[in-house]
Amino acid sequence: MSAQLPPPFIEAPCAWRNIDLKPDEWVHELSVTQVAEVEGAAQALAASDVALTEITAAIFRLPRLGAWLRTILANEVLGGRGFTVIRGLDPRRLSRKESAAAFLGLGAHWGSARPQNAAGHILGHVKDLGRSSVDPTARLYQTHERQTYHTDSCDVVGLMCLQPAKAGGLSSLVSSVALYNAMRRQAPDLAAVLFEPIETDRRGEVAEGQRPWFNVPVFNWHAGHFAGIYQRQYIESARRFADVSPLTSTQVAALDLLDQLAEDAAFHLQIDFQPGDIQLVNNHVLFHDRTAFEDWPEPERRRHLLRLWLAPLAAQPLPAAFAERFGSITPGERGGVNVARDRWVAPLEVD
Repeated sequence: MSAQLPPPFIEAPCAWRNIDLKPDEWVHELSVTQVAEVEGAAQALAASDVALTEITAAIFRLPRLGAWLRTILANEVLGGRGFTVIRGLDPRRLSRKESAAAFLGLGAHWGSARPQNAAGHILGHVKDLGRSSVDPTARLYQTHERQTYHTDSCDVVGLMCLQPAKAGGLSSLVSSVALYNAMRRQAPDLAAVLFEPIETDRRGEVAEGQRPWFNVPVFNWHAGHFAGIYQRQYIESARRFADVSPLTSTQVAALDLLDQLAEDAAFHLQIDFQPGDIQLVNNHVLFHDRTAFEDWPEPERRRHLLRLWLAPLAAQPLPAAFAERFGSITPGERGGVNVARDRWVAPLEVD
């Protein structure tokens, strides 16, 4: 059990259910002037000699928009419901490099980018690469399959939609705080199980000196903050290692109840991305998912999202156990895969 016991019920803006939210209250539409400021900064940066991996808020200057972006992060993502969608950019008006510069530049106003894989990619590409979840080294974002509810290994994950799927591929969000509240009411013994460490497969993203799995509780309570970390498939696939014990019947029952509640339409919501949409999600208080999708046959029309893993300086304190997955628990420096800074890259395409 965690050293600090959580309250029986956590009251916070992030403890929402779908039925508590107003339609599209999370959407912020950029004005024509704001779009022009972002496009101008992106075009100038893409035409310069500045490497995409070196973008900072000082380099990607947004004199009119920057303060507003940071307020959205503080009030809605870190201190509010845990997510937001910023709408109004049009990828068709930008080259791929300009779109990448725009996303990385906006991200620099929210936090430090972190590597998302062992290759040091700070700009991720979410698209179907023809892989399958049956492969224990495959990441679910490389498939067209449903991802199921999970967290990424960072404080905040950002997605920018370049091209939606032909059908499906909806973003689905659920409050892990609301799930805890429901479990605590319905089955406090099972809620307590999720505060115990559980092994989770790294799925091949193993840095030197690391085990191929990490051991962090699904539910955590630290310094007055809740923090969830979850991926059911990776918990189960960690059992392939000889030094990881099978799940107990109690652990299975706890995970089953967690999934059952997350699947309840009263708890989760789904968002249909438009081209240019940017979604920010606080991993510590939300689980996210993506529905399965049917893609376009033409390669240039296939579903394609850019992804950032961000470490904001103002992110909540984390318990020491998170260092096993986040590398550090220092805000602004934590999360991602442990890759030397000189090996970071921002690829414009991934095949």
